Amino acid sequence: MKPLDFPLLTDENIAHEVVLGLRARQRDVRTAADEGLLGHSDIELLARARESGRVILTHDLSFGRLSMFAGTPFVGVVYIRPGHISASFVLEAVDSLLKSSVDVTPPFIALVERRGESVRVRIRSAARS
Repeated sequence: MKPLDFPLLTDENIAHEVVLGLRARQRDVRTAADEGLLGHSDIELLARARESGRVILTHDLSFGRLSMFAGTPFVGVVYIRPGHISASFVLEAVDSLLKSSVDVTPPFIALVERRGESVRVRIRSAARS
């Protein structure tokens, strides 16, 4: 599966315009606000995402740290950087990921890094043996 083929759960730092853009791209997206999780911890958001089979979409590096190094169970994390520039900038990075040939198997972390017109996608499997 592609990273954005999974249902998504955005944290508080993903702009509402990005959520609308994802929905216009036919993505299944819920927000922290939709889930009643505004102000809750990242661990609580990861737990809700896991319970509902959703991948976290974020600009916040702490989700990767929690999932990879603290051992918090999760489906996946899509980390877009840099973030907080503009919704159109983020959505162009999203479009690059949608067009990519990258396939993932949960649990995974996808880093989508945009620099100018260039977008680099890196995938890290978080499967434990």
